[in-house]
Amino acid sequence: TLLPDLASVNFHEAGARELAELLRSRGMGIEAGVASAHATELFVDSGLAGRCLRVMFEPPEPDADEALQTVAQAEALLNRAGIGIPRLLHGVGATAWRLIDEAFARGYDTRVGFEDTLTLPDGSTARSNAELVAAARRRSPEPHGAR
Repeated sequence: TLLPDLASVNFHEAGARELAELLRSRGMGIEAGVASAHATELFVDSGLAGRCLRVMFEPPEPDADEALQTVAQAEALLNRAGIGIPRLLHGVGATAWRLIDEAFARGYDTRVGFEDTLTLPDGSTARSNAELVAAARRRSPEPHGAR
């Protein structure tokens, strides 16, 4: 009976639009996950952008330059559609720290945790999610750290 405030809905997955609409009808906020240009097109075509809290770029490519190309394609589609909701960018594995830095440079939100990477920026193994978050905060140009 107690629902979370926010759910991520990945628009490359079948039934994403219907799931997002159901969750919204239950009072939950939606973070629209886009991992590709195609997923971004599906999100744009869904008409849900105005009812989502943010869009999350989650490129799957293991190479940071390739991942950022995917993000650029998704950004262009959102910009052309006039979708200006907040944006979150994060990477996985080897791209995690480069994409965190890119998120800060672009003024986007970001996130980090063991779901994303097990290593700190220096390549050593993190002992906890808190250690990863602290490392990300130190990289933030904002005086109070990462958002």
